[in-house]
Amino acid sequence: MRDIPGIVLAATVSTYWLGVGVMIHRVRRQARTREVVVPEDRFERHMWVLWVPLIVAWNVLPYLALARSHPLLAVPEFARGDSAYAAVRWLAAGCGVACLALTIDCWARMGSNWRMGVSLDRKTDLVTQGLFAHVRHPIYALSILLMLCSVAIVATLPMLAVGAVHVGLMNVKARNEERHLVRTHGDAYRAYLASTGRFVPRPGAQRPRAREP
Repeated sequence: MRDIPGIVLAATVSTYWLGVGVMIHRVRRQARTREVVVPEDRFERHMWVLWVPLIVAWNVLPYLALARSHPLLAVPEFARGDSAYAAVRWLAAGCGVACLALTIDCWARMGSNWRMGVSLDRKTDLVTQGLFAHVRHPIYALSILLMLCSVAIVATLPMLAVGAVHVGLMNVKARNEERHLVRTHGDAYRAYLASTGRFVPRPGAQRPRAREP
């Protein structure tokens, strides 16, 4: 029997990173700078030592699980045989597709302001529309959720390890960007910090009014 949730996940993760590649090409052509890909910030360049193998593993592990090439890499029997967990895998597959769709919307809203890392030389606009009105890092939040869906569907120790590293890196990167944006945008970003959550909406917070010019 074909593993439909696994197939959906593999296609979703591959499409996600293909979308990242499209954004890199688009923004790099507009900005005419390689810093779209290579972070200007030294701390973020050091993070790439972990990011690159993590991205490769995230793309490869779902396909290896489908191929059942090794017991350590194949989806465990309990995940395939238990009807309740099978439902969880289907739900996670649908959630992953939703994460991809919402991420594409966030990319579109950011436009030329999108970067792989912080921009030291160019002051990008502060985007506060769509999901950005409620959370400061909706793309990272959706990436974390997509990773959790990946762990739920594949359910192997290697994927669990990749997921743990990914969530840790997302938190570190988000905090680093916030420090940079406070320096760049000053009071405008401090007000944005006070009205939004990092990855989930802040209860009772007032929605930011507009995008900074």
